[in-house]
Amino acid sequence: MERAGFETARNLAFGDARSIATYSAEILIVAVIYGGLAESAQFLPAINPTGTPLWPPTGLALALVLLRGYRIWPAILLGALSPYLMAADRSLLALGAAGIGSLLAASAGAWMIGRWSNGRRTFATPLGVAKFAIICFAPTAIISSTIALAGFTLVNESSLSDSVVTGLSWWHADAAGALVIAPVIVLWATMRLGGSSRWKLLESIAVTALAAIIGMVAYSPLIGSNLISAGLDVSLPHRGLLGFLILLPLVWAGLRGDRCSASTAAFVFVGMAVWGFSVGNDPFPKMDPNGALLSLLVLSISVSAPPLALAAAIATRQTTEARLLSVQGQLNDQLERKALALDSIRRHFQTLIEGVVDYAIFALDKEGHVTSWNSSAQKIIGYTSEEIVGKHFGIFYRPDERRAGSPAHALETAIEKGKYDVEGWRIRKNGTPFFITGSVSSSHDDAGNLIGFISILRDATERRDAEEKLVQAREQLAMSQKMEAIGKLTGGIAHDFNNLLMIIGGSAQIFTRLLDPKLPKAIEAIQTAAKRGESLTRQLLTFSRHQHLSPTIVDLNASIKNMRTMIESSLRGNIVYNENVGEGIASVKVDLAELELAIVNIAVNARDAMPSGGTFTLSVHAVTANQETGGDRRAKTFFAIALGDTGTGIPPNLLSKMFDPFFTTKEVGKGTGLGLSQVYGFAHQAGGTVTADSKVGQGTTITIYLPSCADEQIANKDLAAAKARPRQPQRQTVLVVDDSPEVADVTSSLFEHLGYETIYRDSAEAALKLLDAGTRIDLVFSDIVMPGTIDGVGLAREVRSRYPGLPIALTTGYSDAANAAPPSLKILRKPFDTEALRDFIQDLAPPRSARSAGVRLASDSSDALRRN
Repeated sequence: MERAGFETARNLAFGDARSIATYSAEILIVAVIYGGLAESAQFLPAINPTGTPLWPPTGLALALVLLRGYRIWPAILLGALSPYLMAADRSLLALGAAGIGSLLAASAGAWMIGRWSNGRRTFATPLGVAKFAIICFAPTAIISSTIALAGFTLVNESSLSDSVVTGLSWWHADAAGALVIAPVIVLWATMRLGGSSRWKLLESIAVTALAAIIGMVAYSPLIGSNLISAGLDVSLPHRGLLGFLILLPLVWAGLRGDRCSASTAAFVFVGMAVWGFSVGNDPFPKMDPNGALLSLLVLSISVSAPPLALAAAIATRQTTEARLLSVQGQLNDQLERKALALDSIRRHFQTLIEGVVDYAIFALDKEGHVTSWNSSAQKIIGYTSEEIVGKHFGIFYRPDERRAGSPAHALETAIEKGKYDVEGWRIRKNGTPFFITGSVSSSHDDAGNLIGFISILRDATERRDAEEKLVQAREQLAMSQKMEAIGKLTGGIAHDFNNLLMIIGGSAQIFTRLLDPKLPKAIEAIQTAAKRGESLTRQLLTFSRHQHLSPTIVDLNASIKNMRTMIESSLRGNIVYNENVGEGIASVKVDLAELELAIVNIAVNARDAMPSGGTFTLSVHAVTANQETGGDRRAKTFFAIALGDTGTGIPPNLLSKMFDPFFTTKEVGKGTGLGLSQVYGFAHQAGGTVTADSKVGQGTTITIYLPSCADEQIANKDLAAAKARPRQPQRQTVLVVDDSPEVADVTSSLFEHLGYETIYRDSAEAALKLLDAGTRIDLVFSDIVMPGTIDGVGLAREVRSRYPGLPIALTTGYSDAANAAPPSLKILRKPFDTEALRDFIQDLAPPRSARSAGVRLASDSSDALRRN
C-alpha cells in the first residue's frame, strides 16, 4: 500500500511539473508574440506612437483572454514590459500603463462578450458580430486607450488638448486593432482540425491572396516607387478606388459562409491600408492626418465587421440547413421505418382479422362508409370487398330502420359513449334476414380527433333460434309439471272415489238379486250413477297417467275400422264421417279400451263443435320423429291418428289450455272438461304424444302419435273360447284381502254370486297366516294399497314364492305400486261388476287347490270367516 501511495504521489508530482512547464512555455510564447506586435507599431515610418493608426496588442490580448481565459494575464504583462527589459531607455511607466490597459481592457471585453454574446462563439451569428464590434469600442478600447494615455501623459507631461487628441487616436487604434485582429485569431484557433476539406482550404488561400493583391495595388507604397523595380514605377491616378475591389473576395467569402477567410482577407487588406497610411499614399494624404485616420478607421470597420456578419449569417443558415437536412434525413428514416412498421402492423392486423372466422370485422370512415372488410364479413353478409368498400354501412339495415335513422343513431351513440352495442336483424346481400350481436366503436387519434369507426358483428341467428327453442321447452316443461301436479291430485281423488263406487255398484247388484218389486228403479238409478262415476274416474286416471293399462299389440288400422259403428253413433246424422285408413298392418301396443275411449271423446267434442253439421275425418299415416333415448337421438316411427272437424275452431289464447282437466268451452252441464284430458294422458302413457291445431271458423285437428311396434307379434286372443271355458265342477274358495271391510263385503258378494266361497282377511300378514295354517284356498284376490309392511304386490310375491301353484290376482282403483307388479300378475280395475269379474277370472289360469301345494285343509269349525 505504501508503494502504491508513493507511485501515486510521484505521478501527481510529475503531472504538476509537466503542467507548470507547459504553462511557462505558453506564457513565454504569448509574451514574445505580444511584445513583437507591440514593437511593430514603433517600426512603422511614423513620427511617434501617437500617430499609430492600429494598435495590434489590444486585439491580441482580447483574443488570448477569450481563448485561454484570465490565466494568460502574466504573458500580457511580460510582453508589455519586455521592451523595457531589453532597453533601459524606455519608460517603465508608459510601457506598464500600456500593458495594464490592454490587460484590463481585454479582461473587461472578454467578460462582457461571455455574459452578453456567447463568449468565443460570438462570431457564429450576425448579432454576435455586432455585439463584438460594440464591445470593442466600449469598453475595451476606451479602457486600454485611457490607461495607456494616462501613463504617456505622466511621462511626457503633455497638455490637455494634446492628450485629448492623442486619446481619440489611440481609442480608434485600439478599436480597429480589436476588430481586425481578434476575429482572425479566435476563428482560426477554434476551427476544428480536419473539419475543412482541401478545396475549402485552397479557396481560403485564394481569397486571402486576392485580398492581398487588391490591397497592394490600391494602397501599397510598392506601386509608384522603385522599391521593387524601376519597371513598377507606374503612375495610377486615383488607384485608391481600386480598393473597392475588395468587395469581391469579401462578399465571396461571406456568401460561402467562410468566416475564417472573410476575417483573414479583411486583416490582410487593412494591413495593406495601414501600410499605405503610414507613408501617406492616396487616399491617406499626410497633409490631412485626421481625415486620413478617419478614413482608415472607416475602412477597417467596413471591411472587417460587415463581411464577418454576412459570413456568420450564411454560416448560420448553412448550419441550420444542414441541421434541418440532417433532421429531415432522420425524420425520413423514422418515417420510412414507421411506414414499414405500419405496413407490417397492417398486414398482421389483416391476418388477425382474417383469422377470426366467427366475427364480421370492418372499418368505417367518419361518415359511415366501409373502408375495410374481412373474409368473415364476406362469408356472413355476402358482399365481397370490392362490392362493399366505399358504400354506407346502412345497407345492412332493414328499410324501415334506415328510414327511422338507425344507422346514424348508432354512429352518434358510438361517438358520444365510445361504443354502441347492437343487436337485431340485418339483411344479407341475397336479401335474407339474419340476427346479429356486436358493437360499433369510435376510433380517435392521439389528439382525440375522430378518425372513423370499427364494427364487430356476429351471426347469432342459430343462438337466437336455440334460445327460442329453449323458451318453448321451458314452457312445455312448465305445462308438463302443471299437468303432472294436476294428475297426482286427480289420481288421489279417483282412488278413494273408486272405492266408494265399488261399494255403490256392488251393493246395487246385490239389490238386484232381491225380489222386492219396489227396488228395481232405484237400483237402476244407482247403477247408472256408478257407471258415470266409473267413467269419470277412468278419465281422470288416464289423464294423470296413473290408470293401470293392459296394453297389447294390436293392428291399429283393423281396430279403427272395427270402431266405425261406435264412432258414427257418437256423431249426429248431419255430420259426415270420412275414414282414411290403410290396408296394411299398423302395429301398436295400447290398451284397446283406452284407445276407443280417446277416439270417442274426440268425436263427441267434434260433434259439439259442429251444431249445424259438417265433416269429421279420421286418418292414419306413419311419420318419423327424433326421440331422445339415453342421451342419444334416434329416429323412431310413429303412427299418427289425425281426427279433424270443420267446426267453429278454438281461439289461439285457449288452444294451450284445451288439454287441462275440467277446462271446457261448452255450456254449463254439457261437459266435464275431462274428455281431452283422457286423450292427453292416454297418448303419453302409451309412449306417444298428442297435438292440436285449430283455426277459428275452419275447424280443429287433434293428432295422436303412437309408437310403432312392427317388430312384435300381434296378440290373437279368443275371448269367446275363454268365456266358453267350462266351470269347475267343485265350488272353489277365494281368499279376499282388502283393508276396507265395506269393499270386501261387496267383492265377496260378487264372487259368491259367481259360485265361489270366500274368506276375508284385512291385511297381507293375516292372509299369509291363514295360508300357513293350511286352509284350503283356490284363488287369492287382493287389493294393492293396504296398510302394513306388505302391500298387495308384496303379498303376491310371497304367495308365488311359498305356494307356486296357487293363483293370485290383484285389484286397485289407483296405485303407483301397480307399476312394480310383474307383467304376469293380472290386475282388475275398480270399480267392477259381476260381468267384469267373470271375464277377469276366466282370463286367469284354471285355479288349482292349495292342497296340491301342500296347504293343509282347515276344519269346518275353523275361526275363518266364510260367506255362504
